[in-house]
Amino acid sequence: MRNTIEKNAKLLALFAVACTALIAFVNFLTKDEIKEQEQQQLISTLSSIINPNSHNNSISQTCIIIKDTQLGEEPQKAYLATNNNTPIAAAITTTAPDGYNGNIFLLVAINIDGSISGVRTIKHQETPGLGDKVELRKSQWILSFNGKQILDENDNRWGVAKDGGMFDQFTGATITPRAVVNAVKRTTNYFNQHKAELFNTAANCSANAEIG
Repeated sequence: MRNTIEKNAKLLALFAVACTALIAFVNFLTKDEIKEQEQQQLISTLSSIINPNSHNNSISQTCIIIKDTQLGEEPQKAYLATNNNTPIAAAITTTAPDGYNGNIFLLVAINIDGSISGVRTIKHQETPGLGDKVELRKSQWILSFNGKQILDENDNRWGVAKDGGMFDQFTGATITPRAVVNAVKRTTNYFNQHKAELFNTAANCSANAEIG
């Protein structure tokens, strides 16, 4: 009996080693393809919120790291659009920490004049059928930010309708849109306060940086 147990244990150990080696090998073979797919997704997302005809640099590779709790506890990224080195817009990753089910990760693009170029939800855990309407594939709501500007840091129009603001909430779900509106407002305020600094910082993200 003891010999049988030892034999089975050895077989299991060998199987585990073989599986680990196989996974590592598959990962080695596919890592470049995965990075390429991530880069293409990044380029596609950036192109959807910053007009590709407005700039002549590679936004995905003109990226800087931002460390400011106004945007989230973790370091964030700013992708900068320029035309002949003239600042055009920036797409900044940001985190809404107060979603219904936790963090909501966003990409907020802002034109140099402070108007919103576009917003996309990158990742979230909000309730399907309710809070997930912050995704463009679920609802057009996220497009309601396009063209909006903040008059000043305390612009009280920047809230959901329930709070007297200009953005609709979702039926049965106010917490999620409120969190997103507040995060976009914070990010826009950050950009308005720091845009000169952003565009004067050398790119310091990796060449194949993914969103987030």
